[in-house]
Amino acid sequence: MTIHQTHTHPRPPLELVLFAMAGTMTLTSVLLAVLVSPWFLLLTAFVGASELLFVLAGDCPSSVVLRKAFHLERAVDR
Repeated sequence: MTIHQTHTHPRPPLELVLFAMAGTMTLTSVLLAVLVSPWFLLLTAFVGASELLFVLAGDCPSSVVLRKAFHLERAVDR
């Protein structure tokens, strides 16, 4: 029996993290648009454009950062 055992936790796939981030940012921006300023709807538009870019090109700014910073992989690359 070893005292210091390391447990590796499987990382979630990139698509799952992107979906969670996009949903959180969309809900947050709509809430801020209602409570603070309608200009926060531009954030919603940016999230939608990034999602569309990910579907069409296979990458978006968030996916590049997540892959490089957190070493996340796409579900199909596993």
